[in-house]
Amino acid sequence: MAGQVLLLQLGVVVLLIAATVTVLVLQARQQGTRAAREQVLSTGEAFANAPGVAEALDGPDPTAELQPRTNKVREASGVDNLVVATPAGIRVAHRDPELIGGHVIGHYQEAARGEAATFIDSGPLGRSVYATVPVFRPDGSVAGIVIPEITLENVNEQVGHQLPMLFVTAGGALVLATAGAALVSWRLRRQTRGLGPSEITRMYEHHDAVLHSVREGVLIVAADGRLLLANDEARRLLDLPDDAEQHRVSDLGLAPGVARLLTAGRRATDEVHLAGDHLLAVNVRPVDGQGGLAGTGPSGVVATLRDTTELQALTGRAEVARERLQLLYDAGVRVGTTLDVVRTAEEVAQVAVPRFADVVSVELLDPVLRGEEPHGSGLEMRRTAIVGVEGDHPLYRVGELIHLVPGVPAALGVTGGHAVLVTDLAVDQAWRAQDPERSRRLLEEGFHSMIAAPLGARGKILGTATFWRRGDSPPFDEDDPSFAEELAARAAVAVDNARRYTHEHTMAVTLQRSLLPRTLPEQSALDVAHRYLPAQGGVGGDWFDVIPLPGARVALVVGDVVGHGLHAAATMGRLRTAVHNFSALDLPPDELLAHLDELVATLDAEEATDSEAPDVTGATCLYAIYDPVDGRCTLARAGHLGPALVLPDGSVELPDVPVSPPLGLGAGLPFETATLQLPADSRLALFTDGLVERRDRDIDAGLAELRAVLAEHPGADPESICTAVVDALRPERPLDDIALLVARTRLLDPDQVFVREVPDDPAEVPRVRAEIDERLAAWGLTEIAFTTELIVSELVTNAIRYGTPPIRLRLLHDANSLICEVADASSTSPHLRRAATTDEGGRGLFLVAQCGTRWGTRYTARGKVIWAEQSLHETVTEPEASADDLLDQWSDF
Repeated sequence: MAGQVLLLQLGVVVLLIAATVTVLVLQARQQGTRAAREQVLSTGEAFANAPGVAEALDGPDPTAELQPRTNKVREASGVDNLVVATPAGIRVAHRDPELIGGHVIGHYQEAARGEAATFIDSGPLGRSVYATVPVFRPDGSVAGIVIPEITLENVNEQVGHQLPMLFVTAGGALVLATAGAALVSWRLRRQTRGLGPSEITRMYEHHDAVLHSVREGVLIVAADGRLLLANDEARRLLDLPDDAEQHRVSDLGLAPGVARLLTAGRRATDEVHLAGDHLLAVNVRPVDGQGGLAGTGPSGVVATLRDTTELQALTGRAEVARERLQLLYDAGVRVGTTLDVVRTAEEVAQVAVPRFADVVSVELLDPVLRGEEPHGSGLEMRRTAIVGVEGDHPLYRVGELIHLVPGVPAALGVTGGHAVLVTDLAVDQAWRAQDPERSRRLLEEGFHSMIAAPLGARGKILGTATFWRRGDSPPFDEDDPSFAEELAARAAVAVDNARRYTHEHTMAVTLQRSLLPRTLPEQSALDVAHRYLPAQGGVGGDWFDVIPLPGARVALVVGDVVGHGLHAAATMGRLRTAVHNFSALDLPPDELLAHLDELVATLDAEEATDSEAPDVTGATCLYAIYDPVDGRCTLARAGHLGPALVLPDGSVELPDVPVSPPLGLGAGLPFETATLQLPADSRLALFTDGLVERRDRDIDAGLAELRAVLAEHPGADPESICTAVVDALRPERPLDDIALLVARTRLLDPDQVFVREVPDDPAEVPRVRAEIDERLAAWGLTEIAFTTELIVSELVTNAIRYGTPPIRLRLLHDANSLICEVADASSTSPHLRRAATTDEGGRGLFLVAQCGTRWGTRYTARGKVIWAEQSLHETVTEPEASADDLLDQWSDF
């Protein structure tokens, strides 16, 4: 207010000063002009009446007489010009000699008629004030005209000399007004504690809003007992009339105790008084006349009122809200700890019992339980979890399929997408339509209230959760369905995450198992058992394989691709296929791993351009070849754990197999091999690191535990050993895949092996055939003697003609096949081709391929071995011609 008054005063003063100065200037100019008129008129009359002026005008040269006199008069009188002219208006004297003789500009006729006058007009000197005075002769006639002149510029200059004094006077008035306004402003701000008008207005609005919005009654009572102020809450608690202010407290009809306390003038803290239906806690503080706490004598009191009954109700509701928030927090922490759908449903039920409901059941759609997208009407669900009941109870059991009847609360919740409340089950009839008999039993068990909340996520219904209360628990009220919906929504997200994980995990496991061997191939060298256990967090790249090789040998493979998921499983499948292809070439373990290392490096180079495709680098592999003829096992490993060996005497060893870098990191370095001599009935265990390595256990401790388990079962069969090892070492929640391969070794009986050195002489072939006949007869294989002779003859003849000595023939008779091998020191290998009808040779391998089950070539450190295998369990169609005839026809290989 003081500031506004100051600005107003400044404006008024400035306006007054401006108006005053303007008036004074105009007045000064008017006075100056009047003075100028009087001056020029008096000067003109004085010059016109001067002696000799008339005579000079009538004389022969008036200019010579009058020009000097006009200059003296002009300088003496202070006029700017003094002109003397004839009655005809011709100048005879002028301050500018060049203008003498010219005609007067302006008024002069009045003076020519004998009348003196003053004018303001423009002339040669500019705008000026001038007078025209006649010069009379003695006879009264006009002898000439005198025109004195003062310019307005000189008049204004004289006025300007007066302006400084005017401005000094106006400035002094302005300073005095400003000082007075500032003094008033200072006094006002001192009284308002430095607050301006906007702050005072805003403070009043805020205080008024706070006063009437607080949940406590506020009263201000004067010393004489008049009510000065009461906020809205006080009016409500005391039931005051609208015009209660300025009335005495004793006249407002208040409760006697409250009225006495408000007029007693004493302090009171939380004194409880009954006012109608309200039990009030009253606080009273006396105040002095300045608004502070009472000092010498009170001039009034300030009282606050709190309704303790409503406060208790609000406290109860706040506690319920806090418990609900805590329950939702606990649900976020406890629900979804695992990615198992059933376990997640159980957690949903467990978190709500008993803090929200006495019994909770969860029903899910069958596709959700299988990890699939929900489809269909959604009214057919399977009870997945129930918490809060034990023993014999009337609710559907876990695992039962429930067909929801349209119109029941659960069905309404599913179709409507919102929780459905049944406050009193005994009165409501709709929920009984699901199963009247079961509903009757529920009522007998004390169930009295329920809420059915749908479990929905991503716009799809996954199932429903039903919350029950029974016994002495209060029934659900109108505020509970919204909380049940919130709890169900959070639970549905966890259930949907578990469902999606189940779907992806199932897909990955299916891919993984489809890439692993479903059945092990038949072979007689080893008795093999295996286990594959996927990680709980997702399948990985662990794999195993058993690959029969020529010569009754068997290859055992265990590998591991670092990582989990579909990419690891797909990479495992590619590596397993590559191992099969390389094994078909009958490569030794070190060469096979070298080829596999190059393959992985190539795959990494191809995928390097794809930033989202993880590298294959990190894959490991252990490759072993076991020969049942001599019991030798050749092994090589690339970054993989070595095998465990259980000897027939029960001792357990961890053979030292040279380790090479993982696949893809070899950088062309050669792989090393190790050769083990395995007695018959030994157990060889190949495994991945998931079996022995954990986050909470060192790998050495895992290997020691594995050795202890194997030592406890020295004579057990491979299946029993696999079971014992997995039961002992498998973690409760495996974080990595586990692949385990256990093989029990067998040795071929020496009588099942026939070996003969063959001289480099074609004549030796008939004798070889004769020995073969004898050996086959001893083995009881006379039914395949013809085809065997044919195969042996062709292979031996080929070695004699095209090979390099020494030449050796070996027959292997195992349980399933008869294998013929011919070895020589040459590295050249024959190829199967189709011979033309005119060719004399080239049909030998064709006969071998037709008579045997399979054939092939493998290279050794000293040459090659050409082998052919005949199955003992398949019927072989023998050629109609005799062996000699056939051999005579194709004597050339």
